[in-house]
Amino acid sequence: MKKVLIFAIGVLFAGAAEAQTFGIKGGVNFSNIIKTNDRNFETEFKPGLNAGLFVDIPVVKGLAFSPELMFSQKGYKTIGTSLLGTANEYSVTTNFIEIPILAKISPSEKFSIYAGPQVSFLASTKEKFTRGDATYQTTIRNENENLKKSLVGGVIGLGVGLTDQLSLQGRYALDFQKNNENGSSETPIYKNQVIQTSLAYRFK
Repeated sequence: MKKVLIFAIGVLFAGAAEAQTFGIKGGVNFSNIIKTNDRNFETEFKPGLNAGLFVDIPVVKGLAFSPELMFSQKGYKTIGTSLLGTANEYSVTTNFIEIPILAKISPSEKFSIYAGPQVSFLASTKEKFTRGDATYQTTIRNENENLKKSLVGGVIGLGVGLTDQLSLQGRYALDFQKNNENGSSETPIYKNQVIQTSLAYRFK
């Protein structure tokens, strides 16, 4: 999969040379999971960050090929109460490098629709456990053998132009593949889902 990542980055920067538009973007993710094997494992959305580069390569009027190179934080959190009545919170943050390969449909200069597949490469996983107000524990796992290192998913979203160079984007992204095949009491089988908002700035 490293070869796929290198190839995708090469395509992105090769496209930038021909693009009519290229720029940077960043914003906030609200991520959760869709569980497939444990209905009793209740989770909530958690915030994260997204940031990256994009290019727009025109195909015909109103349609462009729009690949991106993104850093995106996904994950989930659970909140409960111990037998002693102490509040507990457990959260998982998974950091991904993502390559969305999107079609950009623009009915007008100020409005766009984005849709297409993306490939996500797992960079690291961070687990955090909080018990009450006094204690907390953080564990970072750079290599988690229980999680797939690459996932294929899909993206759909909207973009609204605020100025000639600045736009506001909102998206929903879903992994088509499960995080692992076995699952455990600590790590259930699930698919990532993300609601993403970001500001994009065009340089050209």
